[in-house]
Amino acid sequence: MPRFSIIVPSHGVAGRLALALDSVLAQSLGDFELIPVCDAPGSPAADVAARYAERDSRVSPVHAPPSAGLAGARATGMRAATGTYLLFLDGDDVLVPGALAALGARLARTGAVDVLYFEHERAPWWEGEPTNPAAPLLAKTPDGVFHPGRAPHLTGVLLPAWSAAWRRAFVAEHGLAFPEGHFTDIGWGGLAMLSAERVAVLRSVVVRHLVRRQGSRLNLPGAHHAELLDKAEMVLARAAELGLSAERSAPLFEQLFAAVLKTAAHPRRLPSGRRAFFHRAALLHRRHRPAGYRPPGGSLGVQHRLLASGSYAAFTALRGARRAAARAAAPVPRPRGLRTRLLYRAHLRRPLDPHLAVYCAYWGRGYTCNPAAIHAKARELAPHIRSVFLVEAEQAHTVPDGVDHAVIGSRRYWEVLARATYLINNANFAEGVVKRPGSVHLQTQHGTPLKTMGVDQSTYPVVAASTGSFTKLLGRVDRWDYNLSSNPHSTRVWERAFPGSYEQLEYGYPRNDVYCTATAEDVARVRAELGVPEGGVAVLYAPTHRDHRTGFETGLDLEAFCEAAGEDVVVLLRAHYFYDRGGRRDGGRVGRIIDVTAHRSSEDVCLAADALITDYSSIMFDYANLDRPIVVYADDWDAYRETRGVCFDLMAEPPGPVARTPEELARVFRDGTWAGEESAALRARFRERFCAFDDGRAAERVVRRVLLGESPDALPPLIPLAERVPAPAAATLVRS
Repeated sequence: MPRFSIIVPSHGVAGRLALALDSVLAQSLGDFELIPVCDAPGSPAADVAARYAERDSRVSPVHAPPSAGLAGARATGMRAATGTYLLFLDGDDVLVPGALAALGARLARTGAVDVLYFEHERAPWWEGEPTNPAAPLLAKTPDGVFHPGRAPHLTGVLLPAWSAAWRRAFVAEHGLAFPEGHFTDIGWGGLAMLSAERVAVLRSVVVRHLVRRQGSRLNLPGAHHAELLDKAEMVLARAAELGLSAERSAPLFEQLFAAVLKTAAHPRRLPSGRRAFFHRAALLHRRHRPAGYRPPGGSLGVQHRLLASGSYAAFTALRGARRAAARAAAPVPRPRGLRTRLLYRAHLRRPLDPHLAVYCAYWGRGYTCNPAAIHAKARELAPHIRSVFLVEAEQAHTVPDGVDHAVIGSRRYWEVLARATYLINNANFAEGVVKRPGSVHLQTQHGTPLKTMGVDQSTYPVVAASTGSFTKLLGRVDRWDYNLSSNPHSTRVWERAFPGSYEQLEYGYPRNDVYCTATAEDVARVRAELGVPEGGVAVLYAPTHRDHRTGFETGLDLEAFCEAAGEDVVVLLRAHYFYDRGGRRDGGRVGRIIDVTAHRSSEDVCLAADALITDYSSIMFDYANLDRPIVVYADDWDAYRETRGVCFDLMAEPPGPVARTPEELARVFRDGTWAGEESAALRARFRERFCAFDDGRAAERVVRRVLLGESPDALPPLIPLAERVPAPAAATLVRS
């Protein structure tokens, strides 16, 4: 039997789960079992946990559906536990080094206890000093083992379940369980301390709790706040059954009603039902107020008295007076220019247009990427929604006929941004754009991340300097309602790199739908448009941007590569979009090199290519959907990894052969390795990990969920990878 069973619910925190598991497995005391609780097999967190279980026999993942909530996840973990003591750890928190050794040493001194409380550190997610809220509470307790009656202020309702070790036999003996629903820790902690006989404390930090940028989910507006009263009533009723002394019942009552009054006085938490909440709280207050109880002083004491009397009108008047005194006019982000600002503000006063959607891609570079694919599908499935695509003036001529567009910075641009209900972008809208109540912002992203993104870039000076203000970046993230993901890896990275309260849509990238729907005729047409000779092997060379360089360099002598690789090889050169300024690169051809940098559709270019050579560009993840050969040319991997930062080791998990020098690259093509069995095996593993959601129906899912408001259950299910039929390659057509 292990000393500790460490239960780690992971719903919604897959991006940081590895940090939590690493912190446990790195402990100097190894007498434990680690039980990650994941949504379901194949979910992002389950994939992470499964990899750990393969490496360490102490890791035993279990599964609980998201509908079971935190209480259900912990209950599932408890049923699987065999340790002497239960420890709970949120999936985005960590154990500090030496934590288990400190707990073991303390228990060796105290002997068996029902509950061992310890300190925890609340670490700001970004900047600021960490705090230790448990320290003052535990400092006032006796030094050794004690009965709760000797520390009446330690009621169990102020500390989270993960700030204590719980003896499993004690939990089983008293039938303790986490109450369903919200505020489950209040019910668990209060009931446990009412049953406990032997308690001890450890006055040192064991858990480092990450304070989420978006704050606690419990503080969000909603009807779930009524459940706070359920948990308070549960604990107070049990205390009454036990005949708890006034010395213990008074602190318990006061701590519970401090939470109740904080909610009652916070109108944003209760957008509706405030009166009903108040009157139910008043009834509980009168029913369970201990004999001789004296309310605290100050404003809190006044609130206690108003609650006891049931004076809702007086309570709301007090709340309104306090809010008026504290209210300060927050500055509203505005576009630059007085006339533009006044125009935008005038449009903001008009109602939202429920049938208007605004799209933008790559800061206005044209009709492309995920926004264009969603726009096209919306015209088919939601024709009642009027769509406007935003483009820079120099790109207006590239917008296809029949697509309504507005030039960025124009009067119409600010009008549609102010009035649109739906705003869809693969980057971000301008700083001055206001997130209006009722509007829906969809962030589509524009690639699967290999390099670090968002706030993860902060530790890489070259990248951080070019990124600008992370505070402004996160202000833009706060506008998102939905964020699109093409695979579980992306879901985890976006969660960590762009912390926010948006909903992740694991629907695939709409721009990649064409890789499952294009026909042989489509492939032949695109190749003819690009000038690929009949029977030629078209190799797409698509290097990524280097933050530590200025200007575009191919990094290869492409003419020499063609000569060495074979006489039928032609290269389609596509530079990163940072180097495409106004379309002057398109259509150029030198020998067997065709420059397709400014071709509007990267999807067309991929369809035309028989193979891909790239370094670290995210195009490899998109191209993998075609199940065609990919070769990685990694001549500066170490420098790129150090200056830009990466999310995983591409050299350990490549989509095909890796070449480090021009000679190695030419040899890979000359001897056929690029299209051999080993290449196919590497690509199959890569596709399994990174092509999970791109099944050809992503745009349909997005339109039906976001624009038409359909239930997730009504959307088309994912087509398994093995059942998908990618668009045929031209080389395959020639051979067949």
